[in-house]
Amino acid sequence: MLLKGEQLAALLEGSPIAKQDPFVITPMPDLAELRKSGSAAIDMRLGTWITTPRHTRVAFLSVDPSPNEPQILRYHYVRFGTKFFLHPRNFVLAATLEWLRLPANLAGYIIGRSSWGRRGLIIATASGVHPGFVGCLTLELTNLGELPIELRPGMRICQLFLHEAAGEQPVDRSSFVGLRRPILGTVSLDSVALALSRPRV
Repeated sequence: MLLKGEQLAALLEGSPIAKQDPFVITPMPDLAELRKSGSAAIDMRLGTWITTPRHTRVAFLSVDPSPNEPQILRYHYVRFGTKFFLHPRNFVLAATLEWLRLPANLAGYIIGRSSWGRRGLIIATASGVHPGFVGCLTLELTNLGELPIELRPGMRICQLFLHEAAGEQPVDRSSFVGLRRPILGTVSLDSVALALSRPRV
């Protein structure tokens, strides 16, 4: 079941039961505005950390990179009141301003705001936010338009939708938990892909 503004606001306010496994967003959204909006999502804001690729460090991104692979991301701290310009056909990683903690019975997903999409800014994430996630969410930003797009920390950039997760949910243990800056993460071949890639006799 997708949760609406009134339910989301009540969860953020907390209850004696919820204090054991609370739902937290810091800084807290305006709960009165959330209730009034009737929305089924919480607006999330752009944070101050943006990463761009270092094009000259590697020729391509490989599967199962070695530990000695050169650092391929450059971190930019964009202060409040300043701007970052995302140029056409460029791709960056960014973090949300909000720090999030989901309890074991909630899961969610992020989508971009349509007003940004109509300007050519595509906002994606690792789609699902698992129960027990803690940290800032990483956003993948791409400018598919013809003009540079001005990004400012603190502006509303995407929406978080939440729904109830049934059953005994384990806590999210992924490598992205607890982070405040966006990272690239690792890509590797699993046992099935490795088996399929072995030479046939």
